[in-house]
Amino acid sequence: MAGPIKLDFSEKYDDQHAQKYLRKHQEGLNRRLSHWRDEQLARKALTLAGEPGLVLDLPCGAGRFWPLLAEKHNRVIIGADNSESMLKVAVQAQPADVVKRVQPLHTSAFDIALPDNAVDSIFCMRLLHHIGEAEHRLAILREFERVTRDSVIVSLWVDGNFKAWKRKRAEKRRRQEGYQNRFVLPAATVEKEFEQAGFRIQEYLDFLPFYAMWRVYVLRKR
Repeated sequence: MAGPIKLDFSEKYDDQHAQKYLRKHQEGLNRRLSHWRDEQLARKALTLAGEPGLVLDLPCGAGRFWPLLAEKHNRVIIGADNSESMLKVAVQAQPADVVKRVQPLHTSAFDIALPDNAVDSIFCMRLLHHIGEAEHRLAILREFERVTRDSVIVSLWVDGNFKAWKRKRAEKRRRQEGYQNRFVLPAATVEKEFEQAGFRIQEYLDFLPFYAMWRVYVLRKR
């Protein structure tokens, strides 16, 4: 039997990288504005998903969405990540009253250490744009379909906008060297993959329509 899938980029999150990741979204006006817009979309997506009561935040990274998820007072949050360093930093860095609402879980998105239909919703921000192989995306999506009872909120990069066009031009000019760990996906491709994994698309929300690559999908289990 094959072992669990491991991706190159997931190995880099030691304590030092986790601290750097925590600071990343707090540095500079652009980063703070971007985080504010991320939160705006996340709130809207959670509302569209029916304000789920039990949410799996995977990957939770340094816990930057925990305060937002904790805004619903009776919500139970499972904060999960493949990196123990990320979990450690999240628990140390986020507000104590938020952290006490979170159940940390060290697990992989490819093999989630939870039973079938364990949560109301899976909240997955900033993972799928790292996954270049269709079979790997499908493996994750099928695992999400197994573990969620109702919905998935997922963000990724899609084409059909100015930033994607600009990135494509830049990639043509420079030869790709080494491991590429961020991918722009055709919206039609990923939407077909959602269907294949057993979801229907309830709604999608664009970070900045026709300009930015980020899109958040609200998926419902069929």
